[in-house]
Formats: sequence, C-alpha cells, structure tokens
Amino acid sequence: MKRKQRFVGIVITALVIGMISGGFGYSIAQDQSILPLAARSQIAQARDLSEAFKYVSKAVQPSVVSIRSVKRIQVASAAPQQQMQIPEELQRFFGSDESFHRFAPIPRQRPQREQNGLGTGVVVSADGYILTNNHVVAGADKVSVTLQDDRQFDAEVVGTDPKSDLAVLRIDASGLTPAMLGDSDDLEVGDWVLAIGSPFGLRQTVTAGIVSATGRVNMGITDYEDFVQTDAAINPGNSGGPLVNMRGEVIGINTAIASRSGVYNGIGFAIPSNMARSVKDAIITNGRVDRGQLGALIQNLTRELAQSFGFTGTKGVLIGDVVPGSAAAQAGLKSGDIVLSFDGRDMTDLHQLRNAVAATTPGENVELVIFRDGKQITVSVEIGRLTGTAVGASGSTTSKLLGASLQSLDDDAAKELGYDSSQRGVIVTGVERGSLASQAGLRVRDVVVSLNGNDISSVSDFNKIMDEVDLSDGIRMQVLNESGRRFVFLRSK
Repeated sequence: MKRKQRFVGIVITALVIGMISGGFGYSIAQDQSILPLAARSQIAQARDLSEAFKYVSKAVQPSVVSIRSVKRIQVASAAPQQQMQIPEELQRFFGSDESFHRFAPIPRQRPQREQNGLGTGVVVSADGYILTNNHVVAGADKVSVTLQDDRQFDAEVVGTDPKSDLAVLRIDASGLTPAMLGDSDDLEVGDWVLAIGSPFGLRQTVTAGIVSATGRVNMGITDYEDFVQTDAAINPGNSGGPLVNMRGEVIGINTAIASRSGVYNGIGFAIPSNMARSVKDAIITNGRVDRGQLGALIQNLTRELAQSFGFTGTKGVLIGDVVPGSAAAQAGLKSGDIVLSFDGRDMTDLHQLRNAVAATTPGENVELVIFRDGKQITVSVEIGRLTGTAVGASGSTTSKLLGASLQSLDDDAAKELGYDSSQRGVIVTGVERGSLASQAGLRVRDVVVSLNGNDISSVSDFNKIMDEVDLSDGIRMQVLNESGRRFVFLRSK
C-alpha cells in the first residue's frame, strides 16, 4: 500500500512539474495570460516595432557598403640633417657649403607611408553608383568597396562636392541591390530612423533612434547645410552611410556628430536625401555640381522689419541689396523686397532660400512671389551660375579658393562674440575639410581683420582685396579670436 501511495505521489509530482515546465510555462511564453490586458497589448506593440526594425534592416543592409580609402603621404627625408654632421676639421677640405653639396650623395626618393580611412556608402543604382561623403574619399589615391556578401571592388571616384560633403563612386559589379531614396521633406521630429554603417570598421552595424530635429544650419560643417539631426548612434566609420525611415527608404546620408570626445554623444547629423539626390544626379550627369546664383544679399525677416515694410507676419526672406548685373537685378528685384515663395515653395528663412537657389540649374526660369509696396507680385527670374566667390546671405561670401565661408561682422555679431561693438572684420562661418583655409589653421568664429596690412570691415572689402591677389604669391591675414590676434599666411601650391 505504501508502495502504491509512493507511486501515486511520484505521478502527481511529475504532473505538477510537467505543468510548470510545459503547459503553465507555455502559457507565460505564448499567451501571457497571467499579465494584465494592457501589459499584453504594450508587449505586442513592442514586438511589432522589433519586427519592423528587423524587416527594414534586412531590406536595406544589402545596399550598404564598407569603404576603405588609401592616401599615400610623403615622409620627410633625413638627408639634409646628415649634411650638418660633417666634422668641423674636415669642412675646410670641401670649401664652401655649396661645394660640399655638389659632392654629397643624391638623396633617395622620399619614402611614403599609407594613411587609411574607413567609411560607409550606399548603392543607389543597379549599374554600380554609390553615394557617400566627400571626406571619406577626399585626396585618396585608392578607394575600395566591400559589399555585404564580402565581394571587394576597386572604386572609381566619379565626382565630389565638398560644399555639401557628398561624393559619388562607381564599381563594376553585378547583382547589386540599390536602395531607394525617400523624400526628406516628409520627415517630422519624432519619426523612427535607423542608421546603418561601419562604425570603427564594424560592418553592417544597425542603430535605432528618432529624428531629433530638421533643418539644422550654421553648424560650420559644410557650405550648404540643412541637416537632419538624430539620436541614432553614429560613430567614426558611419560617415557616408544611410539614415533610413521605417519604410526602408534612405532619407539622409550620415555625415557628422556633435561630440567633445570624438565618439557618439547622442547628436548626429545627416544630409537630407533630397539634397543628396540633387547632388548625385548632377555628378553622374556632368561630373560636377553647377549651382544657381540669385545675386542678392538676403536676411531673415524679423517682426520689426516686417512691420516697417507694412508686411504682416515673419515668414519670408528680406532682400537687403541686389548685385548689379546679377540675375536678381535683371529680373527687377529690389532692396526691400520680401521673397514669399520660390518655385512654388514657401520660403521661411534665408538658409532655405539659399539652398533652393543653389539647387536650381543655372539658366532655369523660376517664379518668385514677393511682397513689395503693400502687395504681392510674381517675378520670373533666370537663375545665374555660381562662380568662385558667391554672394550669399546677410553680407556673406564663400571663397572657393580659400575654402571658407565668411560674413561681415556687424554690431550684434561683435557683441555675441564678446568684442566691442566698434570691432570690424569678417567672421569665418565655415571651413572646408582639407582646404587652404583649413591647412592655415582658420577656424569657425575667427574674425579676419586685415589682408596684407589693409584693414577690412566688410565682405565687400574682403572680396575687393582678394580679387587683386595672386594666391600663388600668398596673402597675409591678421585673425582675431578669444586668444587674441595672430597672423596667418596662406599660399596656394
């Protein structure tokens, strides 16, 4: 009898354990019946979001490539130092220094070392075109691309555009999966996005975040800025990779981070896909980007300025001056006109108008709706071509030769930088990577106060002197910043 009871006890114990490990455990894992209905609903939503992330990642990753660039750098020769090691008692046998140089061995060609760079790109066509950042391939002697399936190819640099920090490569490969470029104008703050790339060389890394802001400008990263800001993790090596929406569309090209440590701090920037598409198409078609130019000094419209012109509201861009002979002058635009729309798109600030003009093909006719003398009128403008020195917003200029953007220092800007309101000069608002200005050590917020000993007080002064200078002979600048004044000498090679 005791043996029978013991057997029954073992059976019951086994059933209980079975229920816990089998049936009851299945209920927790599958039905979640012990959880409140609201919790089960939230978990289901989280699972759906996870599934969406997986779907988008799998759809886009085949289009993402890893880029390796190689730049060969000359290493300084030690030969000149060896010439100084001749014992003094022997120098008289060789006569002058010049006579020694004639007998000295001819130094060998200076050795080279390779500087490697890593980045990311995204395939945008089945015939091998790849979109990436200019700074990923700038100055490279060789560029290679690795696909998701580990195939490697040497890449041709079709063209670059330092002003937007974009570049187009091409590889001779079959079986490519091109990504789809979406409409970045549809982005809204709070949208989920994924960043895909090769941070620190870790290929096909996917990070998630949201759109933190759109239309970020004045970052000092490129000449033409309209950045999408995101908190998706972006690190060195992500440059040139795609920022993707939840439809699997590329809505940005990751290009920079805001960081004091050089790594991810929660703020990353991507070039919007609409700008990237325009630059890509121009490079593929023409091998370069030809930008439009209006030829007007423009500025943001404050409420006080708007009221002074009898205009209600602040959405619009004020024309401060018109360059003689420019597209704006030929179209009859005047100082005091307020641009309300450009080619059917409402204009709310000067950066939006500047980018819209630059993206327009030179020679194209565009309609502007402007406010003048209390009424709205429509003006047709044939957009001009942007040349070396472009007049931009609020007394600003872009020097193509120097690779720097500058703006006149007015009273408000001087006070903001901590200078006396009487201080004059031009502020450096942007410096291109690898440019002459960058090599000379010019930085954003530097104030150029003189050129070759001539004081300058505006962009006009700067342009006038620069037009008369041969940069192969060099030019001396006096630069002011928080550390004081210093001289900088720039010369093109």
